[in-house]
Amino acid sequence: MAAANPAGSGWATFRIATMDCSAEESEIRRALDGVPNIKALRFQLGARTLGISASAEALPLALDVIRKAGFEPLPVTAPNAAKDGTGDHGAESDHAPTSGGWVRYALALGLAILAEALGFFAPDTTPFKSLGLALAAVAIGLAGLETYRKGLSALRHGKLNINALMTVAVTGAFFIGQWPEAAMVMALYAIAELIEARSVDKARNAIKGLLDLSPQEATVQQADGQWAVVDVQQIALGSTVRIRPGERVPLDGTVTQGNSAINQAPVTGESIPVDKGLGDPVFAGTINETGELTFTVTAMATDTTLARIIEAVEQAQGTRAPTQRFVDRFAAIYTPAVFLLAVAMAVLTPWLMDWTWLQALYKALVLLVIACPCALVISTPVTVVSALASAARRGILIKGGTYLEDARKVRVIAMDKTGTITEGKPKLVAWEAIQGERERVAQLAGSLASRSDHPVSQAISKGLTVQALELEAFEALPGRGVRAVCQGQTYVLGNHRLIEERGQCDSALEAKLLEQEQAGHSVTLLASDQGVLALFAVADTIKESSRQAIAELKALRVRPVMLTGDNSATAKSIATQAGIAEARGNLLPQDKLQAIESLQQEHGMTAMTGDGINDAPALAKASIGIAMGGAGTDTAMEAADVVIMNDDLRRIPELIRLSRQTHAVLWQNISLALGIKAVFLIMAVFGNASMWMAVFADMGASLLVVANGLRLLKARVDR
Repeated sequence: MAAANPAGSGWATFRIATMDCSAEESEIRRALDGVPNIKALRFQLGARTLGISASAEALPLALDVIRKAGFEPLPVTAPNAAKDGTGDHGAESDHAPTSGGWVRYALALGLAILAEALGFFAPDTTPFKSLGLALAAVAIGLAGLETYRKGLSALRHGKLNINALMTVAVTGAFFIGQWPEAAMVMALYAIAELIEARSVDKARNAIKGLLDLSPQEATVQQADGQWAVVDVQQIALGSTVRIRPGERVPLDGTVTQGNSAINQAPVTGESIPVDKGLGDPVFAGTINETGELTFTVTAMATDTTLARIIEAVEQAQGTRAPTQRFVDRFAAIYTPAVFLLAVAMAVLTPWLMDWTWLQALYKALVLLVIACPCALVISTPVTVVSALASAARRGILIKGGTYLEDARKVRVIAMDKTGTITEGKPKLVAWEAIQGERERVAQLAGSLASRSDHPVSQAISKGLTVQALELEAFEALPGRGVRAVCQGQTYVLGNHRLIEERGQCDSALEAKLLEQEQAGHSVTLLASDQGVLALFAVADTIKESSRQAIAELKALRVRPVMLTGDNSATAKSIATQAGIAEARGNLLPQDKLQAIESLQQEHGMTAMTGDGINDAPALAKASIGIAMGGAGTDTAMEAADVVIMNDDLRRIPELIRLSRQTHAVLWQNISLALGIKAVFLIMAVFGNASMWMAVFADMGASLLVVANGLRLLKARVDR
């Protein structure tokens, strides 16, 4: 059992082959409710795994309870399976039809057809009846042993799942003399189950395609300078890896030698290859197209960007969307209600409607088949999982079905400026020394800027290219700038707000600032205790994709608003260029948070898009937080509900369109499943619906909703 416990994880992970949908998840949860000392459960239906966090004494008891509920938990022994949720992606579905399975079910169907033919055409004599009965019994045995095993287990525990209903219906039909139909029903049901399972696995395993993108081996430089092919699981951080043209990148890293174009579509959804050179990042699973590259490994195999995408999608698949929760509640009422109707029909209609007992019992058995909520229950998870996988392939990482469904309701989307609307790579376009020697001022500013990771500071540092001075007591001033002591004197490098708070602004300086800000430049000031020493103007350019994204959002009737820490004049200039009517500048992190609250009160559902640490509070507060994954910080991506892997704002209108399309498909499926059920329910009560027609209705509806949901895997959500 220890093999199922990843070292230090606190979780034991088990694969449950028959855990197909949320109905089984609910059964297992109910079974474990009475087991003490279980801390938490983690279901991943896509991988058919259950993680259990429990005491050493409680775990064996929990497993015993799960087995008594009719499920067989098997330890997951793959390394890191519990951590990344990908340990079983390579496994085939337990329901996948093997060639032997197809032969067995085809033989069962053939025997059922023969039994039907004998019952219809053959003389009504004992030998032919016996032969037909034997053929039907063999057909039921070939197709239904697994159904009977699960059904009897469910009945013992008082559960009315599809296996229990089919067990009762087929057995009842056989004993009232409808043995040809019983055989046909079981054969059709078994074949439909296989087709459905294969279709469902196509949706659930759609993310497996991402996992397969990452090669299992890489060419690594050894201590003696030689190159050797090594399993990626054995490659340590800091190792040097070489990739040739045409090869896939095996791990995340930073380029140390060479130039090439990398196709990043598998990870970021970008359709155009990106040029890579010294110092540029590369991602596992992307394709090296033109030149040889050497890079230093920055993330191990279980922690690459690709692995984290897969983990996030797996976790999202394990969460239930609002529509799915509604369907689960409805199904919990629907099945017992129809079951009681079937019992009432079997008991009361011979008295009330002058039916024979056999007629009443037969119609009741037909109702039992119709009572199965499979089509209804399966309609939502397949649709949601297909949409999540489709989004991931386009570089949109959605962390749960709730955010996928809610995106269609967004009325306002607030956006940070730097790195979100703009390139996030500002350049120093002008600077002016106001006091002191020009070289000394430049050296001081460059020294302070080089210690900050803010894009504006980095632009100043790169633009000045001076030898750094020794600094002491360096500290960041969030939303304002930085401060440090140099040779006994305190200096600050910050924005207009900081200088105003220090009381060092005068009319001449304000005029200079206004001139730069009206030009759309971000202004940073160097000051000592004696006054302002220099002014630095930095400009950032708008991404071409941002203008198109803003136009598309407006077409979708979503209102864009810019929230930025830059001054109001710069914010207005950039917003005008991007096509945004409302821009709010001079915002600290808490101001952005308050702005989100204000927008929510005024407009309702409000999304926030950003990439920096200062955006994290607003991202967390927003109805849906959307982080830029390429240039974004880990803090912002952790706080967000959706991550755009390639920093392209056009993915946001795509997300909204996908959400609207998913919502439409969800309700199409629900209407289809309930509509077909309603028609055959009426036919069963007032018409002449047969059992095999009921099976066709039930499984046909399941296959229809699955096929409809799978359309989202290839959904067109571009403009």
